[in-house]
Amino acid sequence: MRRNPLLMALKGIAILVVLAWSLIPIAMIMVSSFKTDRDIFAVPPRLAFQPTWTNYVALWERWGDFFHGLLNSLIVTAGATIVAVLASAVAGYAYSRFRHKVLAGSAFFLIFIRLIPPIVITLPLFPAVNWLGLNDTHFILIILYATFFVSLGTLVMRTFIDQIPKEVDEAAHLDGASRLQVLYKLILPLSAQGMVAVAVFVIVYAWNEFLFAFIFTTTRAKTAPLVLSEMIGAVEGVEWGVLFAASTVQLLPVLIFVVLAQKHLVAGLTAGSTKG
Repeated sequence: MRRNPLLMALKGIAILVVLAWSLIPIAMIMVSSFKTDRDIFAVPPRLAFQPTWTNYVALWERWGDFFHGLLNSLIVTAGATIVAVLASAVAGYAYSRFRHKVLAGSAFFLIFIRLIPPIVITLPLFPAVNWLGLNDTHFILIILYATFFVSLGTLVMRTFIDQIPKEVDEAAHLDGASRLQVLYKLILPLSAQGMVAVAVFVIVYAWNEFLFAFIFTTTRAKTAPLVLSEMIGAVEGVEWGVLFAASTVQLLPVLIFVVLAQKHLVAGLTAGSTKG
């Protein structure tokens, strides 16, 4: 079929607009991190300038909390990802292979809980978390992040597991395999792409999450996004160059990760779209 040149051109323009809308702010932050304050606020903006590492040196010398926050973000993100992926895989298997009224009702609950603003759940939890002595710990953030994302992860894993024929389970059972062995030796390896897709979502979410960390941490488990907010509210004024340097350091790991894992990210976003 012959393609309409005008339609193709419009699609190309639309893609360029979306890319510019998404990438220009990120590029401005990264480029500004290598500028002096004078160059950052120059009017009109200076495209040609002498790059400097001054902002990164100042970040290292004056904001040690930021690198401690990065380590906390790494610990919390890794923990939440492991917990969320395992829980989602097991729950997805149950939803895919079993049929019961209770499961059908709880599936609706999984969708409903994603519609509730996190703040509605967070504030009532604070007294209980405080009473348990879990405030300002990595553990509470790992549990909260994993819990908040298990609902979506379960639906994604169910879609991937649905694509595995049930005859695979039946053949394994005939060979004497238990339900648990079928899950760990067959289903999980065959749905590995779904687990990676869920992991990508959790990593991006947990690395950038702010609200839960703001309410449930103070010093020991404070994550990098919280330190960035403190930079904005500094009493002596905002050092924009240092702030842009910190934003770049915080952004780069997850940006590189998303680029490398984009295939799995798209697979997770489109999970179920081709299912009949």
